[in-house]
Amino acid sequence: MRVLVDTNIIIDVLQSRQPWCEAGKMIFLAIANKQIIGCVTAKQIADIHYFSRKQFKEQDNVDAKCRTVITKLLALFELLDTLGIDCQDAIAYENNDYEDAIMISTSVRSGVDSIITRDKRHYHSAPLPVYTAEEFAKKLKTQEE
Repeated sequence: MRVLVDTNIIIDVLQSRQPWCEAGKMIFLAIANKQIIGCVTAKQIADIHYFSRKQFKEQDNVDAKCRTVITKLLALFELLDTLGIDCQDAIAYENNDYEDAIMISTSVRSGVDSIITRDKRHYHSAPLPVYTAEEFAKKLKTQEE
């Protein structure tokens, strides 16, 4: 199963944001154990780099730390390219967040099976299943039993 993991879930894990990071860690573990294939878009990687710079701004070697984060994510997640057609197709999704509509379009074109996000409202128009991290973690547990 290929799942797009939304940026908010990844940032929750990277920054240990409570209470959301626990379910996110379970998803990361499932990806690392090859139970599922975790996907991110190229745009997400740029966004995560930005959030990492903010997180490390008061520390030494900010750029090196950010590059380490990105390198580890790229080793763990499949990287999906966003194409011009994804931007065009995203216009058709009735969604108040165009950026998320692009992620939906990229996911659909790339054959992703579902999306995991903290805010399902941003993906209400997705033609594929959308889960919160907690919902997906429960689904993983059920499959293990």
